[in-house]
Amino acid sequence: MAAAAMATVAVPRVKLGSQGMEVSAQGLGCMGMCPAFEPPKPEADMVALIRHAIAAGVTFFDTSDLYGPHTNEVLLGKALQGGGVRDRVELATKFGKFFAGGKPGIRGDPAYVRAACEGSLRRLGVDCIDLYYQHRVDKKVPIEVTIGELKKLVEEGKIRYIGLCEASASTIRRAHAVHPITAVQLEELGIGIVAYSPLGKGFFSSGAKLVDSLPDHDFRKLIPRFQPGNIEKNAEIFERVNEMAARKGCTPSQLALAWIHHQGRDVCPIPGTTKIENFNQNVAALSVKLTPAEMAELESYASNVHGDRYPLMMANTTWQDSETPPLSSWKSDSWFKIAGSKWKSVAQDFIRSVSSDALLAPVLLHRGNRSIRFRPAMAPAAPATAAVRRVKLGSQGLEVSAQGLGCMGMSAFHGPSKPEADMVALIHHAVAAGVTLLDTADIYGPHANEALLGKALQVGSVRDNVALATKFGKFLADGKVGIRGDPAYVRAACEGSLQRLGVDCIDLYYQHRVDKKVPIEIDELKKLVEEGKVKYIGLCEASASTIRRAHAVHPINAVQLEWSLWSRDVEEDIIPTCRELGIGIVAYSPLGRGFFSAGAKLVESLSDQDFRKHIPRFQQENLEKNAEIFERVNAMAARKGCTPSQLALAWVHHQGSDVCPIPGTTKIENLNQNIGALSVKLTPEEMAELESYASTDDVRGDRYPQAMANTTWQNSETPPLSSWKAQ
Repeated sequence: MAAAAMATVAVPRVKLGSQGMEVSAQGLGCMGMCPAFEPPKPEADMVALIRHAIAAGVTFFDTSDLYGPHTNEVLLGKALQGGGVRDRVELATKFGKFFAGGKPGIRGDPAYVRAACEGSLRRLGVDCIDLYYQHRVDKKVPIEVTIGELKKLVEEGKIRYIGLCEASASTIRRAHAVHPITAVQLEELGIGIVAYSPLGKGFFSSGAKLVDSLPDHDFRKLIPRFQPGNIEKNAEIFERVNEMAARKGCTPSQLALAWIHHQGRDVCPIPGTTKIENFNQNVAALSVKLTPAEMAELESYASNVHGDRYPLMMANTTWQDSETPPLSSWKSDSWFKIAGSKWKSVAQDFIRSVSSDALLAPVLLHRGNRSIRFRPAMAPAAPATAAVRRVKLGSQGLEVSAQGLGCMGMSAFHGPSKPEADMVALIHHAVAAGVTLLDTADIYGPHANEALLGKALQVGSVRDNVALATKFGKFLADGKVGIRGDPAYVRAACEGSLQRLGVDCIDLYYQHRVDKKVPIEIDELKKLVEEGKVKYIGLCEASASTIRRAHAVHPINAVQLEWSLWSRDVEEDIIPTCRELGIGIVAYSPLGRGFFSAGAKLVESLSDQDFRKHIPRFQQENLEKNAEIFERVNAMAARKGCTPSQLALAWVHHQGSDVCPIPGTTKIENLNQNIGALSVKLTPEEMAELESYASTDDVRGDRYPQAMANTTWQNSETPPLSSWKAQ
């Protein structure tokens, strides 16, 4: 199966209610990421999906304290941390449905409302909830009482807007008279404006086949519409929708979603998914146009639906059965009198737990005579919570995140290329976390890495939020590596990169390696800047004298070089030259090509295709001695309460505000860990101690194999300009 096509549709904005709330025209329902009746999905994958959605322009996220229970809010809270993500989304959660003593309950009394809100705020890690719904109406409590408490929470700044779910028209009117209701959430449009289950709980994605694929613990197996006797008739509806979708050139799920979108500009469906490819497909439904005749045709298909929306045991929780007693009947302890004494102790225990960590303890759910015990999923890696500050590179105005992302390993040199969808998700996760400097080159792949980055940039406003760096000058021909810097090659390489990246201008364009046959002064890059195809110019692995000569022709914004705890030869001449000229420093391989993540174990894990197997420092005669360096770094990291890779990265960050390391990774958990290095503080004494571990005498082996030794800064002088003749 090919990786899903990226969602390239511009996601419009819609207004919900009359109080000023504006959201993306399509939201993301998060319930299925942490379902109540089956194991949750991998946390790192779900965080990546959420960040992918934000990058695509979907900003409206829907959860509830019931989902998990509670773990779905915790997951969303982690996804919102770091990089200004919280400021870019509208966060909706719900209260009122809960499990206690193994049984479901519904509550809307003031004490419960307030305690539930406090619990959600803590789990989400926010100060204010944008849209707070009553998940189901508590028929024991006048709606005016519940809304009255929500109104107080609005006045206290803990929630911004109020919503209702599955409420009748009369209940909505009574609630709205107490405080404006911004949104009503109902299944499949109904009378509301936030549509949950807009794909018929997945039915309009695959029809009757959906039921065959459901695990035993999926509550949808209980839905009457999916039962034998009903599913056969309902399958006919899907087949007719599917046929129309084929005529329209879209999927049946896109057609069903498009029908919702055509109901009006005050409608926002929130289809749920746990897969990026499904999310992309859902967003693309925004581009499906339907005529009035097609709308009528679609509606005619589903005029004879067989089976109810919910099982009988849940039928009393829908809008058809949501009337509440009059306000005049209410006394503060009414809920317990009506509910009965057996519920009082259970509910009071539960309400005490709402604001405690007990919510993350194991939860025992009962379904029929079956008991299912779940613990919240262990996260593969904590999301990045460190704020990613900005730094200036050079004196020409380029500003980037203090840590970038090296993309090479996604497509080249570190074993087989990685799955495209996973790498796009990783890039989007990085951008959402505040990492804005993305580094690639035309030789990575070759070309495949730029094409990958180009696809990632197509989504939403990603391009506007990043500084894009690529390189030219190294190429493969007849199985050999060549280096070119002549004007014709420079221009052709730039045009190729622009096309693959899908952009009009490259933010930072490096000469990957200096061509020693061409005077560095040849000014083709300057012309590309003047033509608007390149914004800033950089050099890689250039000597101090070459940097000076280049800078005299046009300001150099950044020099990229290998700089890490065990690669410090640049400190004597190149770093001082860059600082004298006001040139930014970009440190590649700041983790010693992964060595400071795992030490000698790294080498054992490398595939045969990984070029690092040929690095002298990783050869057996050197590795044993170098492993001692790692062990000392690892011991210090343990004392500091961080990982050895975070400690090694922190050392680079402490070199100055003009330095930006670009560690590469293909895993979200590693990216999160790398960003966490920004919060590791080192004293001058600790810096000196670290440096003593990896002195020149202690590091065994060169940076590169002998065959590549002539491509480093030590061997990068070019002939004088006077010698050049255009060929």
